[in-house]
Amino acid sequence: MNIQIICIGKLKEKYWKDAVKEYSKRLSRYCALEITELKESLLPANASPADEEKVKEEEGREILKAIKDGTYVVTLEIKGSALSSEGLAAKIDDLAIMGKSNVTFIIGGSLGLSPEVSARSDFKLSFSKMTFPHQMMRVILLEQIYRSFKIIRHETYHK
Repeated sequence: MNIQIICIGKLKEKYWKDAVKEYSKRLSRYCALEITELKESLLPANASPADEEKVKEEEGREILKAIKDGTYVVTLEIKGSALSSEGLAAKIDDLAIMGKSNVTFIIGGSLGLSPEVSARSDFKLSFSKMTFPHQMMRVILLEQIYRSFKIIRHETYHK
């Protein structure tokens, strides 16, 4: 399976980079992983709601350009469907069985996703009703994808 993670912003802190590197290494046994980091749009100081929408639209256009043709798109959204770890594993396994070998997960910027990106989604996934920093979310997502492959293969790690 080919998994792409499209995310807004670069990781700055060493601990996030180290965690991503570790899970990327672990995942290399199970899938081809590609992380596409896109530039954050600048938000002016004292930004208005219109300024925020403009940033989401700009970031959304870049996200849509980065999605490869024929890929199954999963957006991370607070209002998406909540799955257990087993549920995410079943979703990934079902996609593989259906021949969907290219899966793209999208993590938006600090303002979230544009309506156009959300509309492009094949599945909206929620990790929580809480908001997390997008750097942390990247690590959580990688860990859950890794956990999913371990569950699918009945390998120890999950519990």
